[in-house]
Amino acid sequence: MQSQSSLGASFSTIPEASFCFPIPKKSFPTTYLPILKPKKLSLSLKSSLFSSTPNSSSMAVAAPNKWAQTTVTLPPLRRGCHLVTSQILDEIGKDLSEFKCGLAHLFLHHTSASLTINENYDSDVRDDTETFLNKIVPEGRSAPWKHTLEGPDDMPAHIKSSMFGCSLTIPITNGKLNMGTWQGIWLCEHRDYPTARKVVVTLNGI
Repeated sequence: MQSQSSLGASFSTIPEASFCFPIPKKSFPTTYLPILKPKKLSLSLKSSLFSSTPNSSSMAVAAPNKWAQTTVTLPPLRRGCHLVTSQILDEIGKDLSEFKCGLAHLFLHHTSASLTINENYDSDVRDDTETFLNKIVPEGRSAPWKHTLEGPDDMPAHIKSSMFGCSLTIPITNGKLNMGTWQGIWLCEHRDYPTARKVVVTLNGI
């Protein structure tokens, strides 16, 4: 360890150093590095940003956030996957056109149907999806389900609903749903005896 006097001698060769702390190394003696005084920092802020009266030339005024909500009732549809984009747009089109940028949230009020986004052109895709769901979620007497109060399709419908989910979020751009060219909104009906389905559509944006 260096003595106090030897440390003091080293200080004279280090500008603006007020004290030191040791940094151990593999080899001795211990090396001392200086802690330099921090330089003063100056920060200038435009007074117009904090003015009680906004200056239009230096401060952009944000557009007010808007909300709209509609409940869309879809008619009973046979068991399977159905393209419902046009039905949704028919109900929300007027409100949707008032948004330049935002989000559309769709929420289905049921536990035996589901919403998803997929192919909007070839109906075979919807048929194949229904075939796949029926294959991986069995039903009938050999199925292991306990919840069969409303028939053999009861519990399978709940499972399929959980697989796809009951909500969607779609971006809004210039008054339209900003989906891909081949994307469409599907309602998947998982019961043998269909019923009307309600979808709450909430729009938020500017």
